[in-house]
Amino acid sequence: MPNPIAVFETTLGSFQAEIYLDKMPTTARNFLDLAKGGFYDGLHFHRVIKGFMIQFGCPHSRDPNSPRAGTGGPPHGTIQDEHPPEHKLSNEPGTLAMANTGRPNSGGSQFFINCVHNAYLDWFTPGQSRHPVFGRVTKGLEVVQKIEATPTAQGDRPRTPVQVKKITLQGY
Repeated sequence: MPNPIAVFETTLGSFQAEIYLDKMPTTARNFLDLAKGGFYDGLHFHRVIKGFMIQFGCPHSRDPNSPRAGTGGPPHGTIQDEHPPEHKLSNEPGTLAMANTGRPNSGGSQFFINCVHNAYLDWFTPGQSRHPVFGRVTKGLEVVQKIEATPTAQGDRPRTPVQVKKITLQGY
């Protein structure tokens, strides 16, 4: 059975991503269940760093100007870290990776899309960063690049908010 596809409808256009339910079942199912329940609909990208990544998924980002945007998580709490040795997926351009607080098992609803190869964020490389990849943009990478190019203000917040109006799932 093929992996599910998530279609992100944003204020700058649409893109889609394959979600690696086969390789990262805990992290992927967490994202898919939140998307299916409408959790992400109406949220804004709260952190955009050109040449690095774009971050999304904080419930406080419903208001893109909230000082709490980037500090929240899902209603059900955090998930267990997922580091399967048979699936060493690197944080390459266009991949979706779970954000966390830096502490073990602190991932939840926030994730980021890598804009460059951020190998130092891989869970299997030496160092503190542990960000498992759970999907990859398969269509509309130019929309991700538009979001990445958005001018930002203090805190790496887009000056003009970029909203995900809706995420639609195919095959889940």
